[in-house]
Amino acid sequence: MAIRCTDFGVKSWFASNPRNYASINVRIFTIRCSSGAAATAVGLGERPWKTSDARLVLEDGSVWKAKSFGASGTQVGEVVFNTSLTGYQEILTDPSYAGQFVLVTNPHIGNTGVNFDDEESSQCFLAGLVIRSLSIGTSNWRCAETLGDYLAERNIMGIYDVDTRAITRRLRQDGSLIGVLSTEDSKTDEELLKISCSWDIVGVDLISGVSCNSPYEWVDKTGSEWDFNSNETAGETFRVIAYDFGIKHNILRRLASYGCKITVVPSTWPASETLKMKPDGVLFSNGPGDPSAVPYAVETVKEILGKVPVFGICMGHQLLGQALGGKTFKMKFGHHGGNHPVRNLRSGRVEISAQNHNYAVDPASLPEGVEVTHVNLNDGSCAGLAYPALNIMSLQYHPEASPGPHDSDPAFREFIQLMKQVKQNA
Repeated sequence: MAIRCTDFGVKSWFASNPRNYASINVRIFTIRCSSGAAATAVGLGERPWKTSDARLVLEDGSVWKAKSFGASGTQVGEVVFNTSLTGYQEILTDPSYAGQFVLVTNPHIGNTGVNFDDEESSQCFLAGLVIRSLSIGTSNWRCAETLGDYLAERNIMGIYDVDTRAITRRLRQDGSLIGVLSTEDSKTDEELLKISCSWDIVGVDLISGVSCNSPYEWVDKTGSEWDFNSNETAGETFRVIAYDFGIKHNILRRLASYGCKITVVPSTWPASETLKMKPDGVLFSNGPGDPSAVPYAVETVKEILGKVPVFGICMGHQLLGQALGGKTFKMKFGHHGGNHPVRNLRSGRVEISAQNHNYAVDPASLPEGVEVTHVNLNDGSCAGLAYPALNIMSLQYHPEASPGPHDSDPAFREFIQLMKQVKQNA
């Protein structure tokens, strides 16, 4: 049934302008707007746009309506924001995001689609993805499928058309919040709020869910088209044992590119077995969650310290801090993004770094002899440690980037030099 008829009045406009318009071909038309019932009756079908069918309910009681993509259902997680401009696929496959909803502050996501070369692990570990605008098309020569299809195949929920700026400001003001994503109409807002208020990520061992089950050898190097190091260690090999607390593939690729023969071991691998393998160095990798929730990992680190050179990254850095007698604490909203400035206190050099962590080491709790080597310039938090007496070095951020700038890649060379020096002095 027609509910309104509008004539644009083109004839009256020409009547009010006395010039000769005889040569102009004018089309007079009428637009009719119909109700939904009438539209169905004439076979026009459903609306061509998606309507809100999902909710994000935060533990502070706020409810954010959105549109869903990827998987459907109900999922709980900790909401954090990431300020990276690129690299959403690396973010999706970073095991350090286990148990978290990642809100991407860059408004336009999905425009390059997904390829199978940029993955940082074998699966997606994050709880869900929150974005402002989902690209309706893809444009990249490496694109293999759309972001929505990729998430649906991996049973990962995503929402879009939500005010990500407002949520980010809330997280900055109140800190990271637990939230529930749902596409289920049968669940009320009150039920979802109850779920968010009853779940906590603090004190939960998330490492055991992302670590490998058995040791394996890693051989892949950074591809020649992406590599940028000088290969100054060519011809010299260093045997490295890498503890998988949620390790990213590009950490392993960078080590391999610097001349390391790598064996990756599970998070529960005994220190005694590691030392039997006679490594030149040990890497303690990045990983998700609270370092205080994995005392077994701290004990492993303690047993290895002083025996071989060690390098800790992100979670590995925090575990080293605890193993040395220091304390860690949960940050208000953490560091997540590829644009965090860090000062190297030894050289004075400022690096723009890629970071992803919600916990930090308290430098005041560290014993004498432990040196803070790097400081985050946004908030002054500890971003790197060294203990020369025990051949220890660590970084709170990701020197391999992926995504992010490569300012910190020389940290891998420093680890090589540390192993080389100890090897020569043995």
